[in-house]
Amino acid sequence: MGILVHVLLTAVAVWVATLIPGIDLDQGASAPAKIGTLIGVALLFGLVNAVVKPLVKFFGCLFYLVTLGLIGLVVNALLFWLTGRLAGELGLPFEVSGFWSAFFGAIIVALASWVLNLAYDRATDRD
Repeated sequence: MGILVHVLLTAVAVWVATLIPGIDLDQGASAPAKIGTLIGVALLFGLVNAVVKPLVKFFGCLFYLVTLGLIGLVVNALLFWLTGRLAGELGLPFEVSGFWSAFFGAIIVALASWVLNLAYDRATDRD
């Protein structure tokens, strides 16, 4: 149940990121099709972050140290851009059209996910 909630929250965060110019969700699609696309992109983004990000962190740990972690912003942007490319290859109508769109989109997704997960955790805390 927890994974499903986190995928849905990530889908909402990706939807918020579509406000950035250059991050496009098929505007002609129906609402259920858009929701399905967002859930698919959220699953794909989670998969990319689970598989590729640890490898990049391992092999690029020196860059993380030298830049005091700021390279993480670039890595997140590239992973978000990769997600957009993979979504297109899989037939999902989601596109990230450039590095700067991916850069700001990744920041928006991270912040929106953080806020949504914080709100969800507080709402479900029954102590």
